[in-house]
Amino acid sequence: MAYRLNITFESFGLAEPILRAVTELGYREPTPIQAQAIPIVLQGRDVMGAAQTGTGKTAGFALPILERLMPLANTSASPARHPVRALILAPTRELADQIYENVRQYAQHTGLRAAVVFGGVDIKPQIAALRQGCEVLIATPGRLLDHLGQRTVSLAQAKMLVLDEADRMLDMGFLPDIQRILQELPAERQNLMFSATFSTEIRKLAAGFLNDPVLIEVARRNAAAENVEQRIYQVSGLDDKRAAVAQLVRERGLPQVIVFTNTKIGAGRLARELERDGLNAAAIHGDKSQQERLTTLEAFKKGETVVLVATDVAARGLDIAELPAVINYDLPYNAEDYVHRIGRTGRAGASGLAISLMTATDERYLADIEKLLGRKLPCEPLEVRASARRHERSRDGVRSERHARSARSAPSGAGSTRARAPSSLAGYSDDPFFSQPYVPAAPVADDPAAATAAGPTAASARASRRARRPVAALLRAAPGR
Repeated sequence: MAYRLNITFESFGLAEPILRAVTELGYREPTPIQAQAIPIVLQGRDVMGAAQTGTGKTAGFALPILERLMPLANTSASPARHPVRALILAPTRELADQIYENVRQYAQHTGLRAAVVFGGVDIKPQIAALRQGCEVLIATPGRLLDHLGQRTVSLAQAKMLVLDEADRMLDMGFLPDIQRILQELPAERQNLMFSATFSTEIRKLAAGFLNDPVLIEVARRNAAAENVEQRIYQVSGLDDKRAAVAQLVRERGLPQVIVFTNTKIGAGRLARELERDGLNAAAIHGDKSQQERLTTLEAFKKGETVVLVATDVAARGLDIAELPAVINYDLPYNAEDYVHRIGRTGRAGASGLAISLMTATDERYLADIEKLLGRKLPCEPLEVRASARRHERSRDGVRSERHARSARSAPSGAGSTRARAPSSLAGYSDDPFFSQPYVPAAPVADDPAAATAAGPTAASARASRRARRPVAALLRAAPGR
């Protein structure tokens, strides 16, 4: 469903430098959230905006903020002429960086400056950027508190505050940080809060700092985008889930897809499995450094990576143009995360596909999702082809097929060993130890004479074992502990 509105960006009365940037970016018609939010923000009213992810919330608050700051725009090189006048808080590094890129593009002809600060990277370049001055500051709460603690930034002149994806901030435990930041801001200011979902906790937060807000809801609360096709496939187990991802990517000819998992370990493991299956895959999660995450995202945006395996850290803030599909390898523990995950596809009115894989143990999560959406989702069994299933691996990660290949390639005769490891073991050690058959150790007799007769090695092993004695220790807590 494309957005067709009898309104244009020119009708908002935006300044010519902002309109020029919007035109250069290819914006033609405002989305529903933009059409409703921009005029209200321009009036200086507080806003509580609810919209499906991917519908243009960033422009909905960034464009009117820049318009309100236009009278203060200047080309002076003095940092004092560019104090922070608008603060935008985001829950994740990826979302903060995405908002910054958008604001920077919108403001490129205005003389207004923007900066972004987030954790996981060296703070020194951020300090240098803040010392240059910026009217619009985009930040994650934790890193902003670091800068406030070091007095490298002042919010004394900030007259506008935006909380983007506020529900995610609460989920991530940022409420105490937000409350501390609010104390650093002037009491008289304009407050904007945008989110794809509104919970009871969000409404309590809104009541605490919004002043007579205008509620904007462009779709039913907590609803998934109507232009995203949702399919649920039942599979028998973990191995079938892994094979199903590769099968679906190939059968549907997906040029790019984000696959969501619930754990960081699971994301890394699945990415490696898909790589072994011949798909160009990479993982992104919280244990990756910020530079690794940015590099991985850049490769995915360029199309160099086909499958991006991600935890929910990437469910917010990723804006991949024309992403055709997402796959829920794991159904999320939190039903609201389902809305955000599938919102990575079908953005800006385009069509999208959301596939979820479910085992018998996931039924309760599906029930929660259906309750949130207010409707049943069709579920059908998925037949995973035998050729799509990965080779089973032993616990140490070596393919079980190795033993059959070893037997086929080894010369006949007992005790023969192979000269080198098979090609299927590329990446493993070439040490001949790994190619030798298992030979049990010779038993060691209890009789010392028998042990000596068994050979000096056996005798020394027995003596070594006898030398080991159990050790016990009694630990006592220090007084007062």
